[in-house]
Formats: sequence, structure tokens, C-alpha cells
Amino acid sequence: MNIQQIKEKIKSNTYNFLRDNEHLGNNIILLTLGGSYAYGTNVEGSDLDIRGVALNKPQELIGLSNFEQFQNRETDTTIYSFNKVVNLLLNTNPNIVEMFGCKEDHYLVLTDIGKLLKDHIDLFISQRAIDSFGGYANQQLRRLQNALARDHYPQAEKEQHILNSINNQISHFERIYAAEYGIKLYIDKSDKEDYENEIFMDINTKHYPLRDFNGIYSEINNIVKEYGKLNHRNRKKDDLHLNKHAQHLIRLYLMAIEILEGNGIHTYRENDRELLLSIRGGAYMKEDGSYRQEFFEMVNDLDKKLKYAEKNTTLKKSPDMKKVEEFVMEVNKKVICNEK
Repeated sequence: MNIQQIKEKIKSNTYNFLRDNEHLGNNIILLTLGGSYAYGTNVEGSDLDIRGVALNKPQELIGLSNFEQFQNRETDTTIYSFNKVVNLLLNTNPNIVEMFGCKEDHYLVLTDIGKLLKDHIDLFISQRAIDSFGGYANQQLRRLQNALARDHYPQAEKEQHILNSINNQISHFERIYAAEYGIKLYIDKSDKEDYENEIFMDINTKHYPLRDFNGIYSEINNIVKEYGKLNHRNRKKDDLHLNKHAQHLIRLYLMAIEILEGNGIHTYRENDRELLLSIRGGAYMKEDGSYRQEFFEMVNDLDKKLKYAEKNTTLKKSPDMKKVEEFVMEVNKKVICNEK
């Protein structure tokens, strides 16, 4: 579908909820494309994702009513309330940030207040992008690495792979959990019948916050659980997903570097479209389902650029909350005074 066909589709009865739902209708200030259509990596048969922002109503601002988001799964449509978008933007949530870097003709609705929000996006962009975009990229890399560890690999090699995946999280732990977490992970011989080697850990910590430790344990546990899901693979289906993970990994790196370098938000990857589509199409995947060395060289190169951008970024460490609050009050005052 081209953009004109998409606009016509949005007018159809299938999307009547955009006009009829009590939280949407005239409250929508921004409506745009999401997913592959937003990135410019859509292919024939790609799903159409719609994302947007709707103002909170007066009773939700000064009364007892509440509205955070509306979702229609049949059409892959998600509309967030203005106040929720603000909170997500403060943490530089990639899915939300992407809504403000789309192609101009991809905005299906953009009211004066929507444009005001879009024009003030820099209020929210900070070094928090390191953890948000970097975290999302790390998830994609981990999924890719995990899935590439085939079932026929020797058990010892699989165990080493899990350890490598966990070690990739170490710098993330250091940023999120400022205190020394005192965990050492290593591989040693196992006494278990089905294991040659396995991962062990030494823990040496005192007066450590329980919730921080729980967070670290949960993240490590998720890596091990994800790896455990690999025992039942549908090769053809999984390869399609792997290529999408690989594509998103590169895209997230590119966007994160641009943001940290102060070059703005560019959701539509016009200059990278050919590369991303080639990754999605399997150009970097071998016949056995593994990836070519060139792909991992590309990832390593982008990772170095990201680390350099992290160290040299001029972005503020966190948003100026006073300015953000003033902006939010300005917008919500328009709602209460019926000036939207």
C-alpha cells in the first residue's frame, strides 16, 4: 500500500473506532504509521501499524476518570494518552520516540497541539537514550545470538554462549544498578549427568538493595529462559523472525547514534533502506541459518560508534523537569479551557 491507499483505508469502517471511541475522535492530536511502514522497510504483505496520541479529557485531568491508552489488536492500532506519552518520552522509550521522526506525509493527523508536541520533542531527549535504545538493541542482539546457537551444538559450547549473552548485560547492569553488584559468573566442570560444563557464580556483596538484586537476577533469568525456548524451532518461520531481529538491531543502533550525536530523530530510514531491506531479505544469512561474518563486523563497528557517541554526546543527562512540567501544563490548560 502507498500512503494514499493507507489514508483511504483509515477512512473505512474498519477504523471507525478512531472516530467513535470516547477517548479518541477530536481528542487525537497525532496519528502516524508505525512498524515497517514507518521505517520504510515494508514489503508485500507487511502489517499496517498505526500509532497516535490523544489528549486527556478534563475529567481525566482534574476528576476521577483515567485514560492511558487505547488498543485495537485487529488493526494493530495503539493510541496513547498525552500524559502517558509524556512519561514514556521522559525515559526516551524507542516506540514512542519513533512517532516523532516519521516522514511528513506519514502523519495522518497532526493538529496544532500535535505539532506543538512534535516541535518540543527535544525537551524529552536526553542521555537516557543510551539505556532505552541501547537496551532494545541489546535485546535484539541477544535473541539473534540465542537463536543462532543450534540444538546440535555441543553442550559446553551452548553454555558458553549463555554466559556470553549474560556478560553482554554487564555494562547495562553497571548503569542501572550503580552499586557494585558483586556477582562473578564463570564456567566450570559440572557434576550433573547431562552437563559437561555449566555456569557457576560467586556472590560477594554486603548491604545490597534487595530490589536491585532482584532486578539483576530477573534479567539473567530471562536470558536463560529465552535460550531454553530454542529446543523447538520452526526453521523457515524462525529464519524470517531472525532476519527481522537482525534488521531491527541495525536500525536501533543507527537511530541511537544519530540521537546521541544530536542529529535528531529519523524514523524513516531513507538512506539505510536498501541495507535494512537486504538484511530482512536474508542477504547476510547463510544456507545453514547462521550469519555471515560481515554482519557481525557491521554490528561491532556500530557498537564502537555507539560507545563513542555515549562518551561524547552533548545531550543532557536527563530532561529539564521544570521545562517539561511547564509545557505539560500549557497543553493541559488548553484542554481544561477548551482551547484545543
